[in-house]
Amino acid sequence: MTMLSLDTSPTVSFEYRAPLAKRSGLHRLFAAAVVNSQFREKLLSEPESALANGYLGQNFTLTDQEETIIRTVRAKDLTDFAQKVNQALKAA
Repeated sequence: MTMLSLDTSPTVSFEYRAPLAKRSGLHRLFAAAVVNSQFREKLLSEPESALANGYLGQNFTLTDQEETIIRTVRAKDLTDFAQKVNQALKAA
């Protein structure tokens, strides 16, 4: 018999922990970038435009700090972008 166990503890630890309601906009932004290559490229090349236009007609609810970081980070790919955003949030 095979047993399925669900480990509820995360395997990756991020030090930046905003309240869930505030993190949802940031999570949605990265989810959109993961699933849609056009949005991802727009976010990497023109973050102001990506934030202004949102994704699928919906804007991202970000804190002022998150929005400033997203607008100013420059990265070569989404992994680099996520790392730089995480570092900036931890430093703030």
